[in-house]
Amino acid sequence: MNFKNKVCVITGGANGIGRCIVEEFIKVGAKVAVIDTDKNSGDKLIKKFGDENLFFYYGDITEEAILNDFAKKTIEKFNNIDYLINNACISRKGILSDCSFDDFNYVLKLGVTAPYMLSKLFLNYFNPKASIINISSTRAYMSQADTESYTAAKGGISALTHGLSISLAGKVRVNSISPGWIDTGAYQHSENYEPQYSLGDTSQHPAGRIGNPLDIASMVLFLCSDQAGFITGENITIDGGMTKQMIYHDDFGWKYK
Repeated sequence: MNFKNKVCVITGGANGIGRCIVEEFIKVGAKVAVIDTDKNSGDKLIKKFGDENLFFYYGDITEEAILNDFAKKTIEKFNNIDYLINNACISRKGILSDCSFDDFNYVLKLGVTAPYMLSKLFLNYFNPKASIINISSTRAYMSQADTESYTAAKGGISALTHGLSISLAGKVRVNSISPGWIDTGAYQHSENYEPQYSLGDTSQHPAGRIGNPLDIASMVLFLCSDQAGFITGENITIDGGMTKQMIYHDDFGWKYK
């Protein structure tokens, strides 16, 4: 996979999965534009990688003016782009927590509207063989209680993925990734992070472990590469097999109370 001098745009790239994706693209020679609301973490990325290959923009992608300015400055710096990774999203819980009209719509703007608008803003600047990768979630099709804001956003971006893949056919391939339980501690603020898992945490995954950000970043790079040139409109679930494990009362020591 040759990413030398390719240009990748990543939302929410200052921490977590997004930061891992940023670092992996830079390691393979790509130039990266990042937008995030965590300026301190963004400044640390610049300090680590320099501003020649990394452009950090401090801003909230729920604001249209910010989206427009970020896209404008990215093109001014890099001229064109090859990959757009729509990663940013948060949860403001749901109906049991009295998630408000404004909070619910904020999450939808962050997780669905902004990816759509960035796809539109960069449409005429994509290089040949370009890719859009949307970070969805297994929560797009399964839920815990009180998660409606996040679940709705992830369901929306999953649907946006196949919609864009048809509209942009022949110009940009569009795919999504649905992570399951990914421990992002090593890519957060805390240094010297050491994960601690119970036997139940690991054993409930058919793969036998908790996921890490590299599991997601590696798939992002693959889907952006020429090796994935026949893949578009797809969602790839990366959850260690959790969504494939059917559980009934008294299975594997699990009891319904």
